[in-house]
Amino acid sequence: MSFPIPDSELLRLVQEDVPYDDVTTEGLGIAARPGRAGFTAAADMVAACVEDAARLLDLCGCRSVCHVRSGTAVARGTLLLEATGDAGALHRAGKTAQVLIELASGIASRAAAIVAAARAVAPQVAVACTRKHMPGAKRIALKAIMAGGAVPHRLGLSDSVLVFADHRVFLAEGTDLAAVFRRLRAHAPERCLRAEAETEAEALALARAGVDVVQIDKATPESVARLAAAFQACSPRPLLAAAGGINETNAAAFAAAGADLLVTSAPYYATPRDVKLRMSPLPAGQGA
Repeated sequence: MSFPIPDSELLRLVQEDVPYDDVTTEGLGIAARPGRAGFTAAADMVAACVEDAARLLDLCGCRSVCHVRSGTAVARGTLLLEATGDAGALHRAGKTAQVLIELASGIASRAAAIVAAARAVAPQVAVACTRKHMPGAKRIALKAIMAGGAVPHRLGLSDSVLVFADHRVFLAEGTDLAAVFRRLRAHAPERCLRAEAETEAEALALARAGVDVVQIDKATPESVARLAAAFQACSPRPLLAAAGGINETNAAAFAAAGADLLVTSAPYYATPRDVKLRMSPLPAGQGA
């Protein structure tokens, strides 16, 4: 993928699971014995964070080989990753690496399903995932949705402008919205100006006030279709984003209605895709 998860973050994940020694492996006296670990898809999936799982294994003293790139759709039974090393290193890193792939691949697979549903009727539509991921897991979440073909909606409050109703309530009654957005554009001239509406009337008012993207929350496809038609009269025409409850079952309807962008949090709540982890011993001298 386009950016790595930092080593410090991967090591933090390992340390959560193994803050001291591995009582079982050390107690059995097998920590120094060479072995192999194989990670196999136990379900159809779009694989994600495979390279990061490999790096995690390497940081713990293993030698890993990726057989699948993140973003690849694979069938059940596909070997994703394998690693060699002593049993102590394999057990230290194996479970965390397995769960990382499972969680990320679940997110990627659901993102891919939403993208496929939307683009089946509107090939140009984009699916953007919100920042409503698990706090502290931003890099994993972003890599996973990108592996599934979606894009980040916002990286955070510092990178983009998005005006919600909860912002507008602090403006004085009767404030000229066009003036508000001129001030915002002057404050952040290189940023795209986006605002969310809760009704069709609000969406039209925001479009006429000069925002670049109007996001309509929890609208019906019929409402989106009316707004898409109305926006044709705006110059310049803002992009129309549909948000709220978008998933693989309704993405096609919103895309067909004329939304330019589908905004969703659904991938972050995906069921993980199972990955089977199997370890086996190697003859002495064939480990890491």
